[in-house]
Amino acid sequence: MEHNGFTSGQQNVKLQLTALSFLQYFVWGAWLITVGKYCTLTMNWSFTEFGAIFTTMGISSVFMPSLMGIVADKWMHAERLLGLLHALSGITIASLPFVKDPHVFFWVTLVAMIFYMPTIALSNSVSYSVLGQYQLDPVKTFPPIRVFGTLGFIAAMWVTDLTGNSASANQFYISAISALTLATFAFFLPKCPPNKGDNKGKSLVQMLGLDAFKLMLNYKMLLFFLFSLMLGCALQLTNMYGDTYLSTFESFPRYADAFAVKHSTVIMSISQVSETLFILAIPFFLRRFGIKQVMLMS
Repeated sequence: MEHNGFTSGQQNVKLQLTALSFLQYFVWGAWLITVGKYCTLTMNWSFTEFGAIFTTMGISSVFMPSLMGIVADKWMHAERLLGLLHALSGITIASLPFVKDPHVFFWVTLVAMIFYMPTIALSNSVSYSVLGQYQLDPVKTFPPIRVFGTLGFIAAMWVTDLTGNSASANQFYISAISALTLATFAFFLPKCPPNKGDNKGKSLVQMLGLDAFKLMLNYKMLLFFLFSLMLGCALQLTNMYGDTYLSTFESFPRYADAFAVKHSTVIMSISQVSETLFILAIPFFLRRFGIKQVMLMS
């Protein structure tokens, strides 16, 4: 049977991937924006100690996505690896409320991020693999699915804030429960077996994806990379200190009862709403300017 041009199997798999995208970012959104309030306001740690904690995402992102990509390519089904990593990250995040020392908190968070950060790329890989298996065009089908990732991030921020847990340790339990739920769900996704033959004859540099730096020889790609780097720096600063900064106005009687102070995390979600709108606009730009022209830029 067909519905809106899709078979029942295609509809089911789109719903599965939508749920995957939603939960993938719900796990992260439950604590990423609010952990600053927990560290500085609840635990009374310094901004230096908190800033060190926030570096764990960057450190783990340098090597873990590539290493887990090799594992998924050569030895393990991608959806099973995704589930395993989420289970390990969920267990680790659930242990954070028991940590009272900022230095220990740094190392536990680093372990959690070592497990979590590669799942972002893995969830995308699983989605593209499954869409290909069901003869669905990723360019048209994936952006609406990915939008639900940002909606999941927003939903997590709102849940954490509106339940009064934006400065409490419960934010980590919310994240851990959703991570373990996603871990279970991932094992029931369509199979994404390793492509063992794809890495034959490739050097370690190629398997790690380091040869992609050759793209920097194209000045358009270099400019794109530099602007993305600056944008990423601004984004991280906002994520780190934005919520905490708005919360500090609580000490001023004039602003203490303001919505932006009482529900600063909800206010911070405006940036994710903007992201959602731009993701939805991607197919329009691809059609307007031509997919081939966009691909030639890279």
